[in-house]
Amino acid sequence: MQRTDFSEMTCSIARTFDLLGEPWTALVLRDVFVGIRRFDDMQRDLGISRKVLAERLGRLVGNGVLERRKYSERPVRHEYVLTAKGSELVTILLAAVAWGDRWTAGEAGPPALLRHRGCGEPTQAEVRCARCGGVLRPEEVDVEDGPGAHPRPPVITPRSES
Repeated sequence: MQRTDFSEMTCSIARTFDLLGEPWTALVLRDVFVGIRRFDDMQRDLGISRKVLAERLGRLVGNGVLERRKYSERPVRHEYVLTAKGSELVTILLAAVAWGDRWTAGEAGPPALLRHRGCGEPTQAEVRCARCGGVLRPEEVDVEDGPGAHPRPPVITPRSES
């Protein structure tokens, strides 16, 4: 089955999930974030086929999310590290962790805890307003066209007949 390409759609959500949208990609990104950076270690941790892992890593490197760095000359071996772009993408994963901990963890509780290095306390991700610092809740956010929006055709309201 061929995958639909959303990378050119005028929507930041579509463009982001065009890159991140299938589970293996997010899990590869998670592994690199938690320190599993070598191909064989990722393959073992995820139980993913070598071919699929190579494809996902290639896509993340090609999109500037990961950088491939040599760590051994003999034999030549590489590891994968987050770029600045990749580190910012991890914030989406942190939000997914918060949602998953709340809605899918079950009675056993979350499978992992996040600890903020700045204060040393356990935490969870929250999306906050960059201006006032308030928590962003969907019911309190309006969406408007931005500078990259395509003009939309005018809405035509049918005339009522008198």
